[in-house]
Amino acid sequence: MKQLHSLFFVACCSLLVIGCNSDNNSTGGETESNTNANRLVGVSTIGNPTMPPEICRLEFPKIKGGNSMIIVHKAELNARTHEYGVNYSVEWDTQKKSQRWSCYQMYRSIAKPHTKRYRSKTNQYPQDSKLPEAFQFASDPYWRTGYDHGHICPSADRLGSADANYQTFFLTNMQPQVNGFNAYVWANMENQLRIWDRDDFRDTLYVCKGGTIDKQNQILTITSKGLIVPKYFYMAILCKNKLGYKALGFWIEHEANDDTDLGKYVVSIQELERKTGIDFFCNLPDNIERRVESLPKEKIKLAWGLR
Repeated sequence: MKQLHSLFFVACCSLLVIGCNSDNNSTGGETESNTNANRLVGVSTIGNPTMPPEICRLEFPKIKGGNSMIIVHKAELNARTHEYGVNYSVEWDTQKKSQRWSCYQMYRSIAKPHTKRYRSKTNQYPQDSKLPEAFQFASDPYWRTGYDHGHICPSADRLGSADANYQTFFLTNMQPQVNGFNAYVWANMENQLRIWDRDDFRDTLYVCKGGTIDKQNQILTITSKGLIVPKYFYMAILCKNKLGYKALGFWIEHEANDDTDLGKYVVSIQELERKTGIDFFCNLPDNIERRVESLPKEKIKLAWGLR
């Protein structure tokens, strides 16, 4: 499985690199076009003079550019097999000092836990070592705000090794969330992803999650420390299995909510893109992207086993 997963990633990146170096993505025959894929050349941001090759991976949305910085965290993903690779990635807005999203993969060889949740008496939420100091908050901006440190890539999804779990506690992987949201409906959504993370459902899940920080009417408030509090949170999930691809979006208002009926928050990826302004799963071939992103809500719920 690990070898198959690696070969698929290499093949995908090879196709996208070719696209990045040519204005014409069609070479004739049966070649699949990809007109909106992330570009490896001719693109830079304030924090990335050159783009990391990982932006070709399927979990990545379209890079915003400008003041944003892409941070890719790698770690030992399985303490038993010593599998090493991408743990998760973040788009950090250096001007807003906020993360826009975290994206990551879920698959068989990293699904089993081999460690416990990271605990520290002195530094539970460390600064991200890959984020330049100029783009960081001077101290933890969540302190005494009344908001939880809301994981975007969850700790519980990265229990394969101590290092992988530790990285999920970086401040760049957090969004402020009220406890009645973070510990309840948001946790229920994260638990649902773990239910889908099983061999009879997926080969790989590609996940992109975050909170709304770009549109004024989608911001709940900005704290006295300059911390943006999103009014909405979202998840974009792509599943690859032996039958092909399917995709689902969750869109939910940031408020206390203990709902377990998650079907009411389902939206198509196309609708999620309209709401967020983010182009999800842009590295898919165009024909697959159009098909999986435009299904009506009831068909999406049926495909994913939701009421």
